[in-house]
Amino acid sequence: MAKHKKEKRDANIQVHWDFLKKYLDNPSPTGFEKEGQKLWLEYVKPYIDDYLVDPYGSVAAIINPDAKFKVVIEAHADEISWFVNYITPEGLIYVIRNGGSDQQIAPSKRVHIHTEKGIVKAVFGWPAIHTRQRSNDNKEPQPKVENIFLDCGARSRKEVEALGVHVGCVVTFEDSYDELSYDHIVGRALDNRVGGFMIAEVARLIAEHKKQTPFGLYVVNAVQEEVGLRGAEMMARRIKPQAAIITDVTHDTTTPMINKNIEGEIQSGKGPVITYGPAVHHILRDLIIHTAKKENIPYQLAAVSRSTGTDTDAFAYANDGTPSALISLPLRYMHTTVEMVSKKDIEHTIQLIYHSLLQIKPDMDFRYF
Repeated sequence: MAKHKKEKRDANIQVHWDFLKKYLDNPSPTGFEKEGQKLWLEYVKPYIDDYLVDPYGSVAAIINPDAKFKVVIEAHADEISWFVNYITPEGLIYVIRNGGSDQQIAPSKRVHIHTEKGIVKAVFGWPAIHTRQRSNDNKEPQPKVENIFLDCGARSRKEVEALGVHVGCVVTFEDSYDELSYDHIVGRALDNRVGGFMIAEVARLIAEHKKQTPFGLYVVNAVQEEVGLRGAEMMARRIKPQAAIITDVTHDTTTPMINKNIEGEIQSGKGPVITYGPAVHHILRDLIIHTAKKENIPYQLAAVSRSTGTDTDAFAYANDGTPSALISLPLRYMHTTVEMVSKKDIEHTIQLIYHSLLQIKPDMDFRYF
């Protein structure tokens, strides 16, 4: 972990927190990101020269689109969710995952079922503590995908269907943006709409500071990361960049029940995380580390054994290889409805991406030797 006695805080960087709240509170489930993408694009339009939208809804906001040398900064737009899978004759609704949804946190949560008629409110029901049937070894039943269910108030399948609910409707948690003490933000879908927010802020800073990038900058908000980096794969092939900086969230490992021997030590509030791993390009990574030191931006280090598990992998191995690096935001309680991040870390991540871009030149040679 890098430590610095003095943090350089750029007085000219004023983060637009109101947009983050608006963006987070707008559902954007995997495969159904359209409304969130439209919101994001409208925010970033004043700061760019052009944009493209691919057939599945990934968006690239482009600065200096005529340049041959192309650099991507990227995040993913989608959030985990559920699909309606089966409606019982009694009007209860069983679900399957859309992305890495956690059945352990589902019981007693309020949800929105998205239908063509509008939102249908429901809850994940769970038997009361007084009534739960124990197994033969007297263990409490555990939430599983096959035993969690939604109750929308209907008491028959016909009543459910009359609301517009059918198999295939997507379901999101109701929880929204909130702020806690000591400059912490909490809510669902910080993974990874906070990334989309940060790269949009970088585009805004470039425009407002009147920086002329000597390359084409593609600010990419990609869909369907939660089901296998699919949107990033498509955009990497479409844009064919010469370099890519990806931003996503990573685990704060300082909360209980996490083994630092396995997960490493990352703590929210101590700066963005720069990753070492096979997919991470050494030259681009070292440029980012050098930038952090030069600008006195605090940072932390992480290592991955194989894949990063992020869109970095999609860009790194596309088009015969794209030099790619990963800057992550420490996050607590990933894939829950109370994901938590530090505002200070968000500010520092925006600064690190912004200043790193200013160090990239079109004549850079990314070959190791």
